[in-house]
Amino acid sequence: MTLSVAHLSDPHITIGPGAAAPAAGLRAALGRVLALAPLPDCAVITGDLTERGEPDEYAALRAEIDAFPLPLHLVTGNHDVPEALVGGFGGTRFLGGGTLTSYLVEHPAFTVVVLDSWVSGSPGGRLGSGQVAWLDRALARRPGVPAFVCLHHPPVPVGIPFLDAMGLADGPALGEVVAAHPRVVRVLAGHVHRPVTAPFAGSTVAVAPSTYRQSGLVLREGVPGYPDEPPGFLLHVRPGVPAGAAWVTHTVPTTAPAVSR
Repeated sequence: MTLSVAHLSDPHITIGPGAAAPAAGLRAALGRVLALAPLPDCAVITGDLTERGEPDEYAALRAEIDAFPLPLHLVTGNHDVPEALVGGFGGTRFLGGGTLTSYLVEHPAFTVVVLDSWVSGSPGGRLGSGQVAWLDRALARRPGVPAFVCLHHPPVPVGIPFLDAMGLADGPALGEVVAAHPRVVRVLAGHVHRPVTAPFAGSTVAVAPSTYRQSGLVLREGVPGYPDEPPGFLLHVRPGVPAGAAWVTHTVPTTAPAVSR
């Protein structure tokens, strides 16, 4: 049986002027997910769900995703506000049925663990010792089942200095836990606005592109900017044959929304 997880990120949904392009980008990505055959088992959006973390923006996001028929898991990004996210989605399937921004969802064939790397007033991220310890306990619940660990900030440098300066402060602590649980098949992240993969603690970090607009590949100091590159998402797949096949990751482009300059 083929398994797959659609991995979206950084839609930056907003309201008022400038709202059309982010919404169109997310809508195109979700539509493309539903055109896949077979359908993915679930989808994850790894943060920066909104532009400013305002309640009205989460209401706009809710309008875009409420009818999405697949399980969909939301992750907090640095542009989000956890309290407002819970206010808009607490108790729903989008937060695992609970009222926390760190949560666990046990699908029949794999586990999804969502972490919150948000830091008040900072574009960078941190999990904290309590959340890292909780992750260790969560992964121990089903040691023989593949697991996806989801957060916004990549736990490794991506080679773009501007973005690496606002990365995850406690990536090594996360790595210790991931290394202790070899069934973690992917660590899913966003924040970078372009697809990146890297080895991490015996697993693989997969950073999804934005469904809205992409960051430039600027491998030196300076602001990357937003080049005219197509949006998209990642699809993490374990083929049904041969038995024991490894998970692989595909980049799936979507129709580019108009980006105002």
